[in-house]
Amino acid sequence: MFRSLDLFISLFALIILSPILTLLWILIFLESGHPLFKQQRIGYDQKIFLLIKFRTMPMNTKSVATHLVDSSAITPIGFFLRSTKLDELPQLLNVLFGHMSLVGPRPCLPTQKKLIIERRKRSLFKVKPGLTGLAQLSGIDMSTPTLLAKTDLKMIKKFNLYYYFYYIVFTLMLMFKKK
Repeated sequence: MFRSLDLFISLFALIILSPILTLLWILIFLESGHPLFKQQRIGYDQKIFLLIKFRTMPMNTKSVATHLVDSSAITPIGFFLRSTKLDELPQLLNVLFGHMSLVGPRPCLPTQKKLIIERRKRSLFKVKPGLTGLAQLSGIDMSTPTLLAKTDLKMIKKFNLYYYFYYIVFTLMLMFKKK
């Protein structure tokens, strides 16, 4: 059921947001030459997939976790994209392709060893990673791996249709509030 919802909502969102996506694509292309950024992430069953985002840093910037990025490396458009979370919109393609769900633990980098260990302990790789979830809405990022994994587990244990929509709607409310 959640996969069907993911497909429907992500396809619908991509169609509705296509004018915004096109505009952002053009602006980023003009600024940095390549609008998309692809990064290896760990997904369901610890399989590697390429996470797709809008580029917020120059092409030659080292690929690291967001909380480790020096703010001087972020482009002017990148600041706007990150502050509004619009840089995440291309991940709707990851949802469409089945690498991710709309709701689930955020996918981690293969270099985030402590987080991988904490998630493995809690069997969190048995669910698809998501665009949003309880940890993101609680302001918990990957700099606190144990707390993040515990929060992800709390979300997964209580997960149902109500919470699926709750996390999506709450995320959208926060995005529009920031704008």
